[in-house]
Amino acid sequence: MPFCAARCGYCDFNTYTPSELDGSGASPDGWLEALRRELALAARAVGPRAVDTVFVGGGTPSLLGAERLGRVLGTIRSEFGLADGAEVTTESNPESTSPEFFAGLAEAGFTRVSLGMQSAAPHVLRVLDRRHTPGRAVAAAREARAAGLEHVNLDLIYATPGETTDDLRSSLDAVLSAGVDHVSAYSLIVEDGTALARRVSRGELPAPDDDVAAERYELIDDVLGAAGFGWYEVSNWARSEAAACRHNLGYWLDGDWWGAGPGAHSHLDGVRWWNVKHPARYAALLGAGESPEGGREELTAEERATERVMLQLRLATGLPLALLDDAGREAASRASAEGLLDGAALTTGRAVLTRRGRLLADGVVQDLLTGLTGAPV
Repeated sequence: MPFCAARCGYCDFNTYTPSELDGSGASPDGWLEALRRELALAARAVGPRAVDTVFVGGGTPSLLGAERLGRVLGTIRSEFGLADGAEVTTESNPESTSPEFFAGLAEAGFTRVSLGMQSAAPHVLRVLDRRHTPGRAVAAAREARAAGLEHVNLDLIYATPGETTDDLRSSLDAVLSAGVDHVSAYSLIVEDGTALARRVSRGELPAPDDDVAAERYELIDDVLGAAGFGWYEVSNWARSEAAACRHNLGYWLDGDWWGAGPGAHSHLDGVRWWNVKHPARYAALLGAGESPEGGREELTAEERATERVMLQLRLATGLPLALLDDAGREAASRASAEGLLDGAALTTGRAVLTRRGRLLADGVVQDLLTGLTGAPV
């Protein structure tokens, strides 16, 4: 869902504000009709196949309101059917939610909501160009739980310029007070082409510091761990196995998914494709009975093996050593000796990151893949 009321300074997603769409003819209702057409196309392409997870991401899906989001889910039900116990998630901005909104989601069949909190510190929210007030995310999480949504996630961003350790502690205290069962926490990345990147390049803000980010990650892990959350992916913690986001696990475990909407990416049987980005072009193609596909690639066996290493190593369940060749397994042994992989797990045939390994996960992956491919990655 590509629409936002305003653009956050750090965001490089395929999103559009009203001023950016002025005169293009793109609208939420036009998007909804085009999405209905793409879902019908998807059902014809994959055949009878019940949907196990749904994730409505953005953009700001909550701007649609519960009624429109319910229509999205209704179309999925009619075209595919939902598997028993399907997980159905929508992202939401705290400022565009209400008790009535969450009640509508629950009635429509949503089981999970992910709220963009980012921080409880007003000055950090200002740096990120976030519009919600510091307490609204916690209030929204409580409203979602009261409405009967089974799982509620709060997103945090840490290591923002100007954020202090006390700021992050306050944010974590707020998260825990909300009673959620899932937390995602991401180190701020300054993406090229964003307003934040321009501010950093002009010297208005310092670039995020890697050492500070590592310290903040350890603090997050300590506080959440003490509160009963366990990490199951490098940037994600859940109170229980049932609270883990099954949709995202599908990505990390090389599953199949159909990404519907402008700029959405899909993966099916080793083929990956992506839609055209602009919502007006997306709607026009589907309105003319054409596919909105903008490009595709067929992954080689080597590329799929590489991606499995990159993605599965991020999980607490780790990576089967059987996916590595002899050189890769030797690299895993070295990583274990350096305290980056869990030695006990290695003896059972799995490569599992230690906490220090999580901080250096990209380097560990590179070493394992150098062994796998025989060349630097």
